[in-house]
Amino acid sequence: MSSSSHSNPAAEPDTLPSPPSSTRVLRQFRVVFNAVKTHFRQVEREAGVGGAQLWALSVIDRRPGIGVTELARELDIHQSTASNLIKSLVERSLVATSREGTDRRSVSLRIQPAGADVLRSAPLPFAGVLPDALSALDAATLSRLEQDLGKLIALLEADEASGNVLLSQM
Repeated sequence: MSSSSHSNPAAEPDTLPSPPSSTRVLRQFRVVFNAVKTHFRQVEREAGVGGAQLWALSVIDRRPGIGVTELARELDIHQSTASNLIKSLVERSLVATSREGTDRRSVSLRIQPAGADVLRSAPLPFAGVLPDALSALDAATLSRLEQDLGKLIALLEADEASGNVLLSQM
């Protein structure tokens, strides 16, 4: 046999074989998580508050007088989580609370000048890069993603209630 019959250059790929799709998808999750984490670090560095606090501040700024229940609904978090966020913002004098209207149990939230300063110094998007990116996807893509992630969550046997935990608090 000739030496050329022992090696076939066309049969030898220049690159390594592609990893399995599960590995490629895992890498995609890493990219997403790292983008989220990088944004939270940038928020912390540039604005001096956490990502969840920044998002809450932006909602309070956009909706002066919003209550804790409405804030929780807008952030898609549990009311106790929203209350804890508000407590830290009030302690830092970024937000003020007041009791307004006929129901004196209800608290209204308003941004303070220091909170407005934080918003001016903070990188966009205030809600975070993942919610912003998801809102930019078309309905068909979101529907597929929701179905596929639902299957993954089922395989993980994950507690779906953890979906109301802010990413910045994980």
